[in-house]
Amino acid sequence: MMALPYITEHTGFTGTVYATEPTVQIGRLLMEELVNFIERVPKAQSASLWKNKDIQRLLPSPLKDAVEVSTWRRCYTMQEVNSALSKIQLVGYSQKIELFGAVQVTPLSSGYALGSSNWIIQSHYEKVSYVSGSSLLTTHPQPMDQASLKNSDVLILTGLTQIPTANPDGMVGEFCSNLALTVRNGGNVLVPCYPSGVIYDLLECLYQYIDSAGLSNIPFYFISPVANSSLEFSQIFAEWLCHNKQTKVYLPEPPFPHAELIQTNKLKHYPSLHGDFSSDFRQPCVVFTGHPSLRFGDVVHFMELWGKSSLNTVIFTEPDFSYLEALAPYQPLAMKCIYCPIDTRLNFIQVSKLLKEVQPLHVVCPEQYTQPPPAQSHRMDLMIDCQPPAMSYRRAEVLALPFKRRYEKIEIMPELADALVPMEIKPGISLATVSAVLHTKDNKHVLQPPPRPAQPSGGKKRKRASEDIPDCKVLKPLLSGSIPVEQFVQTLEKHGFSDIKVEDTAKGHIVLLQEAETLIQIEEDSTHIICDNDEMLRVRLRDLVLKFLQKF
Repeated sequence: MMALPYITEHTGFTGTVYATEPTVQIGRLLMEELVNFIERVPKAQSASLWKNKDIQRLLPSPLKDAVEVSTWRRCYTMQEVNSALSKIQLVGYSQKIELFGAVQVTPLSSGYALGSSNWIIQSHYEKVSYVSGSSLLTTHPQPMDQASLKNSDVLILTGLTQIPTANPDGMVGEFCSNLALTVRNGGNVLVPCYPSGVIYDLLECLYQYIDSAGLSNIPFYFISPVANSSLEFSQIFAEWLCHNKQTKVYLPEPPFPHAELIQTNKLKHYPSLHGDFSSDFRQPCVVFTGHPSLRFGDVVHFMELWGKSSLNTVIFTEPDFSYLEALAPYQPLAMKCIYCPIDTRLNFIQVSKLLKEVQPLHVVCPEQYTQPPPAQSHRMDLMIDCQPPAMSYRRAEVLALPFKRRYEKIEIMPELADALVPMEIKPGISLATVSAVLHTKDNKHVLQPPPRPAQPSGGKKRKRASEDIPDCKVLKPLLSGSIPVEQFVQTLEKHGFSDIKVEDTAKGHIVLLQEAETLIQIEEDSTHIICDNDEMLRVRLRDLVLKFLQKF
């Protein structure tokens, strides 16, 4: 979502973008915050010579190792954000969207964040599931829809947890206890975070924890250009919330407890450090602010303000950034650093369970998931293990998925269907022949009645091309069934043929009528009667063969 303006505004992309409503609204907040933070620090000029490979080699560590820096771009503007968002078409969970008649796509709840989706791409006979960031934990979003993923020909799996060894519940507990310990000792706590997502869960856990830990007089500050919108939006997306939060909406009671924290003045939110915050600010306190990378935003100010005291603590909860790299420019640092990454996405144990339940025919995933992490090469449990083994892909690689389209669905017009006369050829199986014109448009196929032969007109006017359609010929009946060789030989004998010899071939049988110098070749899907210049004999034999077959 954060890259959307680069795609829609700079690549000549003209397609449709589908997303759920919370994805659009929360995505807008995240992009608005990013643009706001970047534009606060105007650059007199921008440097680009460092992108030259020879110069990049000489730069300090993270820049020196950065991948494909020549493609790095300046941040987009709010105007580009609005333009990109205007191209999005809103969809709801389980809504079926037709794409050119070729496939249907359907978003399903993935359980990870408000409005986050997995997608099903299916034709009438094939089904591909795309599973991205998903969670089986019961936090605030609607639970993950697993049932709809069943019977997939291919399941594309990505967006697993970045920290497979950390348990989110344990991390939240550690977060609360470290926060309480610092505040009791008179220190401040800094939480670098995004303005949406995990922060809702952290505030909820703290809400339950504050009174028992004796922290009710400690102020909590949430500082972000979009803090107010984020806290309000989370309360209004009732249909995207889990069941027990939905029921609160109708009580009426706010689904998230941060509403009560705001009413009781325990949680205050500000668009930036300047203005009201600087006059209300009192210590010790807890500050939630961005950006988690510690490279821009209000968090930079707090790192410099509190970094020199060992009473203070910075707690990292976002798994997207290496906390050691984030802290590198601020060293030496006296404040304590706690790493409690909270990533509720699927881990490898949950993935194995999920794959056993939904049983896709094939699994496709990034190469990294098919081997243990490099730092823990002995942990064979930290990889995807399924049968048949998962197909893996690398960045920018094109894969051919292992299924072929064998069938197409064809509709038949009612008047044509009326004219069909089915014949039962086996108990429970009926067949009918059909003569029709196949009409195909937008990948939809329709059988229409054949055109009637044109009536001859008196004048010699030139016919239009559309009338120049060949007349439909009277069709010969179709034949079905098999010829039992022994009974066929007995019938031949009854009709006066003698000296009959039967030979087996790879595909069937050959019946030799030696006296008449004639040979009948019987195969699974064809019968040939070969006799020299005796048409009467051929017709007699043909009629005997037809006695064993059904016509329709």
